[in-house]
Amino acid sequence: MSKDETTPVSKRQEALDYHEFPRPGKLEIHATKPMTTGRDLSNAYSPGVAEACLEIERNPADAARYTAKGNLVAVVSNGTAVLGLGNIGAQASKPVMEGKAVLFKKFAGVDCFDIEVNETDPERLAEIVASLEPTFGAVNLEDIKAPDCFLVERLCRERMNIPVFHDDQHGTAIVASAAALNALKVAGKNIEDIRIVALGAGAAGIACLKMLLVMGARKDNITMLDSKGVVHKRRNDLSAEKAEFARDTEMRTTLDAMEGADLFLGVSGPGLLTREMVARMAERPIIFALANPTPEIMPEEARAASPGALIATGRSDYPNQVNNVLCFPFIFRGALDVGATEINDEMKLACVEAIAGLARETASAEVGHAYRGERLTFGPDYLIPKPFDPRLLPTIAHAVAKAAMQSGVATRPIDLDAYTARLNGQVYRSYSVMRRVFDAARASTRRIVFAEGEDDRVLRTAQAMVEETQDRPILIGRPDVVNARLEREGLKIKAGTDFEIVNPEDDPRYRDYWGTYYELMRRRGVSPDLARAVMRTNTTAIAAVMVQRGEADSMICGTFGEYRWHLNYVSQILAAGDLHPVAALSLIILDKGPLFIADTHVHMTPDSTQVAETVIAAARHVRRFGVEPKIALCSSSQFGNLDNESGRVMRGALKILDAKALDFPYEGEMTTDTALDADLRDRLYPGGRLEGRANVLVYANSDAAGAVRNILKSVAGGLEVGPILMGMGNRAHIVTPGVTVRGLLNTAALAGSAVSSYG
Repeated sequence: MSKDETTPVSKRQEALDYHEFPRPGKLEIHATKPMTTGRDLSNAYSPGVAEACLEIERNPADAARYTAKGNLVAVVSNGTAVLGLGNIGAQASKPVMEGKAVLFKKFAGVDCFDIEVNETDPERLAEIVASLEPTFGAVNLEDIKAPDCFLVERLCRERMNIPVFHDDQHGTAIVASAAALNALKVAGKNIEDIRIVALGAGAAGIACLKMLLVMGARKDNITMLDSKGVVHKRRNDLSAEKAEFARDTEMRTTLDAMEGADLFLGVSGPGLLTREMVARMAERPIIFALANPTPEIMPEEARAASPGALIATGRSDYPNQVNNVLCFPFIFRGALDVGATEINDEMKLACVEAIAGLARETASAEVGHAYRGERLTFGPDYLIPKPFDPRLLPTIAHAVAKAAMQSGVATRPIDLDAYTARLNGQVYRSYSVMRRVFDAARASTRRIVFAEGEDDRVLRTAQAMVEETQDRPILIGRPDVVNARLEREGLKIKAGTDFEIVNPEDDPRYRDYWGTYYELMRRRGVSPDLARAVMRTNTTAIAAVMVQRGEADSMICGTFGEYRWHLNYVSQILAAGDLHPVAALSLIILDKGPLFIADTHVHMTPDSTQVAETVIAAARHVRRFGVEPKIALCSSSQFGNLDNESGRVMRGALKILDAKALDFPYEGEMTTDTALDADLRDRLYPGGRLEGRANVLVYANSDAAGAVRNILKSVAGGLEVGPILMGMGNRAHIVTPGVTVRGLLNTAALAGSAVSSYG
């Protein structure tokens, strides 16, 4: 039956529409250099391009300096073994190859050209691929039938001095081996001792077995089966690849082979493994039924036959999906970045160990959000990480690059620490800006209390704090709820060991807390009864009292509720002396760099004094990120051309600032586009104090500041850090309900480092 006959009409049409609209296909080409002037044209093409050509002629390795070759992969197929569709031809394989290219770009920033070749002769195909070496930094062979794929890869590797990787073989092998490594840990078995049955002797099956041999499996413990039964030495119909695994045995059927087997590796077809066969396996068997879309046995059937079985499939609707996307983008990333001449066994093994190691760590915040409702704790149902785990890129690419350097196939050795930092910056857009803040947080130990300690995002933030900083989290919440959610989310931190918990319903300090709150508020209309009620029900007030009493150094609240409601209690309890809420500063990370916006939340319509105070505080906080402030006072008025309220407020603030000896540039009043466009500003107001693009925008009302903040986030794709509550000596921060775990962790890093750490 053809694929289109088995796919529901609605899903089929949805898939077709996805590929056709709004424009056909999944790829396009973007220029990486400006092309707006005659000078750009002369540099990009004639005559400037000749200089790059001559440099490459003198030193061919410079192609990676002056062209895209060092980040360009060819995805090559002749369409003879496409997914589960078979030999559909080169052109029909193009949607798959485009999809592969998209995954390279999405997950690892690797550029690809998909190349579909009308050539079924393997030697001729290898010749064509080898001739493409001047264009590409690496080649990903895809969907070429066995045994042709073995010959094509071998010939290409012999003739080319760049990595050639047949993903159907090695990608599957690497991910399956990572899952096997962890399954063996869970089952308490050693790889050199286990009996392995492999059903399916194609490219993927043979590559998986070879990878298991590299990991320590013994060949005499492996039984391979193809469509004709057990691969044994008396058969005279074996290819060279199969003959390598032929055994001297009397076993002939799958049922025979499964007796006492520890690991079943299926890369064959649907329904070929039965309950009876599973029942014959050893205790705690490992069953990898990888046929797609229908596995050799459905997981529920396998578990019915052997309740302790550890099961992986190729399907996304079951745990432990063996998905090549866990491997190929990242192994190519590492290989390209060190100019590897091949992808060798050492690099593959490093990839296996990196993937397996990630699954044994606590799932990242981003993964927890992407797969909400799933238990992502290392064990039978979590043997390999999820594809959207952002740690895959820095972890695997680093491991692969290191292995390439150590094994001698890297032509461009790199500083691995700097490389990891760069990869983290590629994955986490806030990483580069926040790195200085996290370094300061690691240098000190502060106690940070979270008012909404039962929130899943807070729990994941606490886990990340324990792993990434020296700070100690304090969570306000009911212990039974906190512990139940930690268990549900698969988090490893424990109350009393990794964090302190404050139970608002029953804490021994309750009397002290309400007494403190009452003393602070007794002349502001708060009675003892009201103080008691607040300390039983208002976790923001409890957190603020803890900071006020010195039991915590900083507090974070606001994961639900309105900002100014939280600000009211923070101000009541913690504003004293020189401490008072000055303004809220939001850092928006854009492709062109960081941009700071104020005041987004504290003062709805600040006066001139408050604006001036905001400017000074913003300069101090911007420097916490290693950024020198260039501040624009924004209004609809432009350098005095309008006599409106915002213009008057900004002109008044400018006078206050001018009376002070400030060590940073500021200018105003001006519109937002003037602040961001230096050429426009120079035409309108030549000789001003700002040079270049302003990086801090201070507005005359929160409506304007909030609108700019939200537009930059929603339309321009900006990532927010903050809002940062200025003026409170880093004792309190109020986030907004839409905050992510990464956003909370960034705020915790800010709270976890004294402002004085930044000078």
